[in-house]
Amino acid sequence: MNNTFGTYITLTLFGESHGPEIGCVVDGLEPGLRVDETYIAHRLSLRRPQSHFSTARVEPDPFRVVSGVWQGRTTGTPLCILISNTDARPGDYMNLANTPRPGHADYTGFVKYRGFADPRGGGHFSGRLTAPLVAAGAIFQAALRERGITICTHISRCAGIADRPFGNLAEDSDFLENAAFPVLDQDSGERMKAAILAVAQAGDSAGGVLETAVFGLPAGLGAPWFDTVEGVLSHVLFSIPAVKGVEFGDGFALAELRGSQANDAFRMEAGRVVAETNHNGGVNGGITNGMPLIFRTVVKPTPSIAAPQRTVNLSTKSNAEITIEGRHDPCIVPRARAVQDAVTAFVLLDLLKGI
Repeated sequence: MNNTFGTYITLTLFGESHGPEIGCVVDGLEPGLRVDETYIAHRLSLRRPQSHFSTARVEPDPFRVVSGVWQGRTTGTPLCILISNTDARPGDYMNLANTPRPGHADYTGFVKYRGFADPRGGGHFSGRLTAPLVAAGAIFQAALRERGITICTHISRCAGIADRPFGNLAEDSDFLENAAFPVLDQDSGERMKAAILAVAQAGDSAGGVLETAVFGLPAGLGAPWFDTVEGVLSHVLFSIPAVKGVEFGDGFALAELRGSQANDAFRMEAGRVVAETNHNGGVNGGITNGMPLIFRTVVKPTPSIAAPQRTVNLSTKSNAEITIEGRHDPCIVPRARAVQDAVTAFVLLDLLKGI
């Protein structure tokens, strides 16, 4: 029952969706890293619900950095961030304590924690706990930017509508840093929003695909076999609620190519080795090759929907039907982008500390 991840830098996540506070403890950060609370607040705003196509639960995310920082810089000791839950409504979920919601962790959590897990809004399993991840991630992202490494994520596909692919990464990154709805083509974004709204009005939900690019990474980061860049990143990416698939570079499309098409030829450019293409997403043998790191995640449709669903009653051991009330996102994909940026930054900063 481990809630801590990392090797040289570790992050422990704690709290419940409708408890008083949630937060994280980060240990292993080097002293002197800049901690900009304005930037933390900005990254949290990118995770926050947006108007009519998001949940009605709007948490202002009042955060407190309660240790590990002095005069705006890390001290090198454990850094703790606390975020208060100010818009919790635990009563919305009490009638679901014995009827697990399909697609959620209600049943598996009940089994794992022997019936003692907090059932309110998913408790410790809730996507609400991604807020402290994003808050800590802002510190990690700032540290990477000082090393010339930038992370950006856009919605590649949502509700059956595709965004344009990445182009000029520096320009796309600058745009996405302040984009409330993270798409590169505004017309595609408007059609996605309309599709999400239509799904919500039908009492259903939608999923999508997030695409992340990391540029400025040095060659040589990672390891073969059990600590590959893809392996460590996939571990933490699958920890994001609703992520059900990860692919790097061309991913599953590589299965349709020949080796002559899938290989990325090398050449010298301004005294450094570069690849002519990037089908492998910037990684060879589990180690970065200096090209942009490219990967995508599949985010499933939000399991909480308004339509009646079949389930069981754990008390009576009988079949049952539930209709989920409360406040839920018809599509979590837009808000998940900030989480994906954050956990990516965490893994890369940890890997960099190991070289």
